[in-house]
Amino acid sequence: MSTIDQSRLLQMRSSILNQNEALQRAAGRGGAGGVDSAAGSADFGSAISAALQQVNAQQSKASDLTEAYERGDTHDIVSVMIERQKASLGFETTLQVRNKLLSAYRDIMNMPV
Repeated sequence: MSTIDQSRLLQMRSSILNQNEALQRAAGRGGAGGVDSAAGSADFGSAISAALQQVNAQQSKASDLTEAYERGDTHDIVSVMIERQKASLGFETTLQVRNKLLSAYRDIMNMPV
């Protein structure tokens, strides 16, 4: 067995934490905080609403590109298929999130009081 180099391990940990903070900032959550409990429900509702709007916009974009291809306005089938796959993936993700939320709701409702 080889020995674990502690300095290398600490460097990797630091790198992972830095990447996590960068992703948090990119997502608009700030670098060092969690979810604010006072605004948690409003943030969740607005996050779901924003996600649904993005999925709807992606589906509209894919539909518009498909119609443009069918009319002959564009000949770029690759971009049409990519946009359709993005829309499909977004829809499937939304469907799975909905299923998980319904399952959690049923579990909570079936809990004995």
